[in-house]
Amino acid sequence: MTQPNIVAPTGPTVALVHGAFADSSGWTGVIQRLTAAGVRAVAISNPLRGIASDADYVASALGQIPGPVLAVGHSYGGAIITNAAARPGNVVGLVYVAAFAPDEGEKLIEIEAGSTDSVLNSALVQLQYPGPDGATATEFAIDAAKFHDAFAADMSPEEAALMAATQRPVSAFGFTEPNGPPAWKTLPCWAVVATSDLAAGSDVVRSMAQRAGMTITEVEGSHVVFISKPQAVADVILEALGTLARTGTGTAAAAAVL
Repeated sequence: MTQPNIVAPTGPTVALVHGAFADSSGWTGVIQRLTAAGVRAVAISNPLRGIASDADYVASALGQIPGPVLAVGHSYGGAIITNAAARPGNVVGLVYVAAFAPDEGEKLIEIEAGSTDSVLNSALVQLQYPGPDGATATEFAIDAAKFHDAFAADMSPEEAALMAATQRPVSAFGFTEPNGPPAWKTLPCWAVVATSDLAAGSDVVRSMAQRAGMTITEVEGSHVVFISKPQAVADVILEALGTLARTGTGTAAAAAVL
């Protein structure tokens, strides 16, 4: 069968990667605003099975997007784009939204242990699932009774209850596996720091963004700022796209890919 010709977009496609306890539908408000601004945006489903396997999956998905890509990660999704984005060769920038930006060898469990803002560990419940080797593995969900306060305090209780009921657990491997070489060392980066983030912790999100030399925007909001303040998040993404356009980064990447 003849494969159809795929025409790359003129500017970068925005690829949005969700984090733990969430799914791609959380990006709906951001995608609506990017689409209205004439930007192509797609959400990549994060398997939430561990740093290594999730990064492999997301790297493959990023590489199949025609033309240059601006990768955006929320929360744990930030760790995944950190590990995945440098591999395909078409990612031209990164945006971290209340997200982890670990360095090589770091583990998220150790990063979280250093936060004085995060209350996430006290809200988690431990579950089991069959691991890839047949042995029982551990995953975590957020206690529904604690979901609103720990994860989504600027959403209504009714909205938070729906989010708690539809949350996707994350494997313990996501917290305990060491991270690989970070893409933020070679790509331009932007960060949204939610100032009332009690899940990842505003303090560790801010310190990681500062360490990476990111352009930082602080937004009053909870950990799910990408849902509660979609315009603020879309504005940072559009700012990143504007900078890439002015520097010609996306255009050069598109030429190289094509």
